[in-house]
Amino acid sequence: MKGIHINCDLGEGGDFDADLMPLISACNIACGGHAGTLETMQHTVVLAMEHNVEIGAHPSYPDKENFGRNTLEISAEDLQLSLVAQILSLKQIAEAEGAKLSHIKPHGALYNDAAKDKKIAQIVIDSVLEFDEISSLFVPQNSVISEMAKGKIPLIFEAFADRNYNQNYSLVSRSKPKALITEKEAVFEHLFNMFSEGKIRCKNDVDISCKADTFCLHSDTPNSVEILKYLHEKLADKNIKIRNT
Repeated sequence: MKGIHINCDLGEGGDFDADLMPLISACNIACGGHAGTLETMQHTVVLAMEHNVEIGAHPSYPDKENFGRNTLEISAEDLQLSLVAQILSLKQIAEAEGAKLSHIKPHGALYNDAAKDKKIAQIVIDSVLEFDEISSLFVPQNSVISEMAKGKIPLIFEAFADRNYNQNYSLVSRSKPKALITEKEAVFEHLFNMFSEGKIRCKNDVDISCKADTFCLHSDTPNSVEILKYLHEKLADKNIKIRNT
C-alpha cells in the first residue's frame, strides 16, 4: 500500500485529541503561544507516544487572546525569544518523557506571515537554528520561508486537506465563505486530488500543482473525527494507508 502522512494541531484545548491521535501520523502541539500549558503539553506528548505519533512543536505569536490568528506587532527580538521559549518548553517535556521532537510547525498568522514576509520568515528560521538538534520545519509550497530555509533546515512541505486555496498558493481567508472544507466527501476529494494527481483545485475551479509531504486536517472542526475515519476508509479503498511511524 502507498502511505500518506496526515498531521493535526493538538493540545489546543479541543475536545477530540484522544479520538484523533490514533488516526494520524503526526501532531503539532501548542506550546504556550496561542494555547497550551505545561500540563496540556505533557498530556499530549504522552498521548502521542501511546499511539506512536510523531511529536512536533506548534509555536505561535504570543497572543492567546486571538488564538494566534492575527499578525502581532512585536519586535523581532521579543518574537524570537518567545518562539525559542515555546519550542524549548515542549522539547524539555518530550525529552523528560523519553521522546524527541520530530518537527516544528508555526501556527496561524505566524505560519501565514512567514510564507510571504522575509522578516518573519528569518525570525522563524533563526529560532529553529537556536537548537543543536535541528528539527524538520513544516512549510507551505511556493513560500518565502521555504526558499530562505533551503539548505539550512530539513523541510517538510505541507498542504491542507480541509482548506480551500487561492491561485497564489495562499489559503482562502477564514473571513470568507468556503474557506474551510467540512464535508467529509469533499475533504477526501480535495486530499486525493493533491496526493494522487499532484493538483490543488482552487475555489474558482483552476488547478495548480501540489508538492506536499504531509497534509493537515484541523482538529477543531466539529466533525474532524468523522472526517478522519472516513479518510481511512476511502483511502484504503484506493490502496493508500495513513501511515504512522
